[in-house]
Amino acid sequence: MADQTAATHDLLAYVREVSLRDDDLLRELRETTAELPGGSALQVMAEEGQLLSLLVGLTGARTVLEIGTYTGYSTLCMARALPAGGLLVSCDIDDRWPAIGADFWKRDGVDSRIDLRIGEAAATLDALLAERGPESFDLVFIDADKANYLRYYESSLALLRAGGLIVVDNTLFFGRVADPAAVDPETAGVRALNRVLHEDPRVELSLLVMADGITLVRKR
Repeated sequence: MADQTAATHDLLAYVREVSLRDDDLLRELRETTAELPGGSALQVMAEEGQLLSLLVGLTGARTVLEIGTYTGYSTLCMARALPAGGLLVSCDIDDRWPAIGADFWKRDGVDSRIDLRIGEAAATLDALLAERGPESFDLVFIDADKANYLRYYESSLALLRAGGLIVVDNTLFFGRVADPAAVDPETAGVRALNRVLHEDPRVELSLLVMADGITLVRKR
């Protein structure tokens, strides 16, 4: 079995040259985010944003749920890919960072497709289940606090239609998942979800060695 190709700086630059379709608005939002404390580490890579957009289109999603908005880069990428009448519900614990993205959503003309919910994510997900009912979303993107990943996954699975897709970010968590000495709650939360996903008969999955690890989960 061949080993994974090492993503050197030169190779990554080549990949971006031949596959990344960028524009000024996306670039500006990334640059704005990078100036924030921890912004470079927390924001979604441009390639991942493009992948999310592609997945929304591939699945034919009309309803998308995002757990963890931050400055709304991934929100913008996915909202752009929605068809007319589509809806993206994005939830975050605080409105400070999403307020940055809201300006970009408006400038891009997709703000009417985005329903921002502020509050503790687990409570928001419970409220959405009561409000919209089970299997009411076509695609879910999970990119919030890692210690609660397993809880977010279970709620997302209930909210996702059969055949729908969950995309989980940071499932390699800077390589810490493979380090036995890393026992912090965030790393432990990612490990716990990875183990559950591997054994969960309700879903099909593939962990992509891309960005910080992206796991695709299809509900059977």
